[in-house]
Amino acid sequence: MRDLDIGEVAQRSGLPASALRFYEEKGLIVSIGRRGLRRLFDPDVLERLALIALGRAAGFSLDEIALMFAPDGRPRIDRQALSAKADELDEMIRRLSTMRDGLRHAAACPAPSHMECPTFRRILRSAASGAMGARGKRPARPSFG
Repeated sequence: MRDLDIGEVAQRSGLPASALRFYEEKGLIVSIGRRGLRRLFDPDVLERLALIALGRAAGFSLDEIALMFAPDGRPRIDRQALSAKADELDEMIRRLSTMRDGLRHAAACPAPSHMECPTFRRILRSAASGAMGARGKRPARPSFG
């Protein structure tokens, strides 16, 4: 397969050329030369961009993703980092599920006003204490009913 210019990489990856230049600046991808004024990339850059996209979708920063590649460009993914990120996602899912359940309860609550609903009052206290949005903290999960 022949080398790809930056426009072809942008088209195939769905990323704008500006993002590709930024990734190159950060050391995430490397151009192998130029055709006129256009950067050229090895076709393998598409797989690397897919790995970067996967890392971004999982919530890794670009700096964290950069550490997942060996100096020769091959993936060197730290399994402990993957496990830690999975734990973070579990916590985020737990917080979002709690929020979803609270919103559903508030939408269907038979109390005359939300301020008269004991469940809504617990949600309000939890939010006021910062527990619902706090990162890394494990607040007591309010019960909805």
